Amino acid sequence: MSDLDTPASIGTAVTVTERQHNRRWFILAVLGLCQLMVVLDATIVNIALPTAQHALHFSNADRQWVVTGYALAFGSLLLLGGRMADMIGQKRALVIGLIGFAGASAVGGFSTGFTMLLIARIAQGAFGALLAPAALSLLTTTFTDGKERGRAFAVYGAIAGAGGAVGLILGGVLTSYLSWRYTLFVNLAIAAVAVPGALVLLVNRRPAHRDPLDLPGVVTVTGGLFAAVYGVAHAQTTSWANVTTLGFLIGGIALLAVFVLIERRTEYPLLPMRVIVDRNRGGSLIALAAIGAGLFGLFLFLTYYLQGTLGYSPVKTGLSFLPMTLTLIAVSQVTSLLLPKWGPKPLVGVGGLIAAAGVFMLTLTGLHSSYLTVILPALLVVGGGFGLMMSPAINTGTQGVDPKDAGVGSAAVNTSQQIGGSVGTTLLSTFFASSVAHYTVTFRHSGTQAQVAALATLHGYHVVYMGAGIALVAGAVIAGLLLRRGPASTQSHEEAPTAEADVELDAELDALIPIAVGHSAA
Repeated sequence: MSDLDTPASIGTAVTVTERQHNRRWFILAVLGLCQLMVVLDATIVNIALPTAQHALHFSNADRQWVVTGYALAFGSLLLLGGRMADMIGQKRALVIGLIGFAGASAVGGFSTGFTMLLIARIAQGAFGALLAPAALSLLTTTFTDGKERGRAFAVYGAIAGAGGAVGLILGGVLTSYLSWRYTLFVNLAIAAVAVPGALVLLVNRRPAHRDPLDLPGVVTVTGGLFAAVYGVAHAQTTSWANVTTLGFLIGGIALLAVFVLIERRTEYPLLPMRVIVDRNRGGSLIALAAIGAGLFGLFLFLTYYLQGTLGYSPVKTGLSFLPMTLTLIAVSQVTSLLLPKWGPKPLVGVGGLIAAAGVFMLTLTGLHSSYLTVILPALLVVGGGFGLMMSPAINTGTQGVDPKDAGVGSAAVNTSQQIGGSVGTTLLSTFFASSVAHYTVTFRHSGTQAQVAALATLHGYHVVYMGAGIALVAGAVIAGLLLRRGPASTQSHEEAPTAEADVELDAELDALIPIAVGHSAA
C-alpha cells in the first residue's frame, strides 16, 4: 500500500506518526507554501484587476464578480472541503487542492475574456476550499508537542497575516513589469515546489471506516454560506435594504439555523457540535473573524488611499506595507515563546487592542500626509497587534480537535476568517460610500468640486478606519472574555464540554433555533 493511502489502523499509526515527526520541519515548509498560495490570492489578483479589465474589455460591474466569484466558492465550500479531507485523507486532499488550484490559475492566466476568467476564479475558490483546511489540519496533526506547535503556528500565522501584504507587493511588481497574467501564473511556481514536497514528505491518514457523508448538512450549510456571502456581496453594489440582498441574507441565516438542527440530530454530522462547543475555540473563531474584517479592510482601503490620494504606484503601494509585514512576522515568532507560558487570552486580547490602536492612528492621515511620520508608525503598530493575535488564535482554534475531525475543525477556522473578511469588507465599503456621499452634500459649497471630492474621499477613509478599529476592539474584548486563563496545557480537562453540558446546550439550541428561524422568516 502506498503512502498516499494509508488507513489509520493500529498497525500503521506508530509508523505514520514517527515518519511525520521526523519530517515535521520540511512538512511545515510545504504547508507554509500551501497557505501562501491561498492567502496571496486574496490581494495579488485584486491589484491587477484594473489592468486585466482594460486588457479583456469588461465592465466595472463584471470586475466585481472576479472577486465575488472566488469568495462565493471558497466561503461556501470550506466545511465540505474540510470534511472531504477527513474522509479521503489530508495528504490526498492537499495534493488535489494544489493541482486543481494551480490548474485553475493557469486557465485564468490564459483568459481571453471575462467568462473564462470568472470560471477560473470560481474553480480557484472551490479547490482552495479543499486545500486550506487540509493544510491546516496537517499542521495540527503533525505538531503535537506544545513548544514545537507554538513555533510552527507562529510561522503559519505569520504567513496567514502577512500573505496579503506580500500579495500587494508581488502583484504590483508583476503587473508593472511583466503582465497581470503573472499574478495568476505565480501559483504554478508555488505548486511546482509544493506538490512534489507533499508527495514525498506526507503520509495520507484516513479513517479505517468512513462515515457516510451528511448530505442534508452539506446542502444546508453550503446553501446557507453561499446565500450569506452573496447577500453581503450584493449589498456592496446595491444596498442593505435591497430586496435581493435581504432575501439572500435572511435565507442564509435560516439555512444555517436548519443546519445546526440537522447536525444536532444526525448520526454522522458534517460539523459535530463538539468541534465548536468550547470556550477557547469559540473565542479563537471570533478573534479570527475580527482579524479578517480588520486586516482585509485595511489592505483594501489603505491601498485606495495610497494610490488614489497620495498618487503611489502599485509597486510603491505594495512596498509601503512591507514594514507592517516584517513586524507581524517578528512578533509572531515571539508569541511561540509566550503562548505556552501565558495562554491565548492575554495575547489575543491585547493584540487586538494594539492592532485597533494602529488602525485608529490612520485617521490622522491627510491629503498630503508623510509616509514616515504618519503612515509608517500606524502600520508598525498594526503589524505588532496582528502578530500577537494571529498565530495564538489559529493555534488555539485547532487545539484539542479529534484527529478524525481535524479537517472540518480547520475548515471552521478558515470559514470564520473568510466570512469575517467578506462581511467586514462589505460593511466598510458601505460606510465609505455613505460617508463620502453625506460629506459631499453637506460641504458642497465649501470649495471647488475637486477639493470637496478629495476631502469627502479622505473623510470616507477615516470612517472606514474607525469602523475597522471598532470591529477589532469588539473582537478582542469578546474573545478575551471567552478564552480561558492560563496555558491550554494547565487547563483542566473537566472544563471541556461534558455529556451533561451537551444535553444542556441541546436544550438551549432547541429553544433558540426555532425562534431565530421564525424571526428570519418574518
